[in-house]
Amino acid sequence: MSAAHIYGEVLEVTAEADVLACHTLMQQLRPQLLTSEEWLARFTRQAAQGYRLLALWHARRPVALGGFRLQENLVHGRFLYVDDLVTDANDRSGGRGTWMMDALKAEASRCGCDLLVLDTGLANVQAHRFYYRNGLLARALRFSMPVEEKS
Repeated sequence: MSAAHIYGEVLEVTAEADVLACHTLMQQLRPQLLTSEEWLARFTRQAAQGYRLLALWHARRPVALGGFRLQENLVHGRFLYVDDLVTDANDRSGGRGTWMMDALKAEASRCGCDLLVLDTGLANVQAHRFYYRNGLLARALRFSMPVEEKS
């Protein structure tokens, strides 16, 4: 996927060097990814399960990322699930997040999805405002719990 824009170009990340180039930006969203090796290993495992990553490139560096997978279930039908969405903290409020969201919406449409779905923390109010501005509505709460280790 490629789309040119004044901010740069949105491309699907597949090459190992490009995945590694995305580590610092992904770490802003997922600080638990301490090393680029760990990021590459996680990306590789998830890619084997259908995870894909779009990057908005500007001046040869990623400034926004959208990690997603195509899924289908009885609740949503066929949908694009956004795992990760981040814009570089130094480049926020410049329209790059909206450009990435538009690229994800276009990919969902191209893939015949009924919905674009993402989860966000309840305390992440700044992100909530961004999502509302981009047409996403809060339609559910997700509940989870740790599963006890089985011996």
